[in-house]
Amino acid sequence: MTTPASPAKIPVTVLTGYLGAGKTTLLNRILSEPHGKKYAVIVNEFGEIGIDNELVVNADEEVFEMNNGCICCTVRGDLVRILGELRAKREANELDFERIIIETTGMADPGPVAQTFFMDEDIGSYYLLDSIVTLVDAKHADQQLDDFREAQEQVGFADRILLSKTDLISAGEQEQLKARLVKMNPRAPIK
Repeated sequence: MTTPASPAKIPVTVLTGYLGAGKTTLLNRILSEPHGKKYAVIVNEFGEIGIDNELVVNADEEVFEMNNGCICCTVRGDLVRILGELRAKREANELDFERIIIETTGMADPGPVAQTFFMDEDIGSYYLLDSIVTLVDAKHADQQLDDFREAQEQVGFADRILLSKTDLISAGEQEQLKARLVKMNPRAPIK
């Protein structure tokens, strides 16, 4: 007797990084590329939405569509509620997306966001947290990592680390920063 195959879970990427690291710039790049994928994007409530207006097709208070078929929404309440609403709309064929990107605020600790996928059974049965990508502002990283616990936690939780603004520091400073990041999180590749 065979059991029916369960549908594949929707992969979710958490995009984090301290203030000014370039999260919204990266997100805008992803949304404007002709990759043929349909993303739902959840933008944390504490920051400006920051999505290029030219990419927006139509908008309401919490959910808006992009001209490339992606859907964005802002977290004005509970992440579990937003993920549940996205699931319901997808299952009712009201929204079509293949993946989700959650852009956190620069001051966010990514831990509670990640825990959502392990602690809530409904969320964990439908969504798969596939990675936490942390952007690090190479120019200001040392000061931010010295002064802010959130910046440290963002690096510590990362599955992948992307350095931004590397053109603003020397090759030697880049190597020192990479060495520091590896000490903080030896398992996350750095690009």
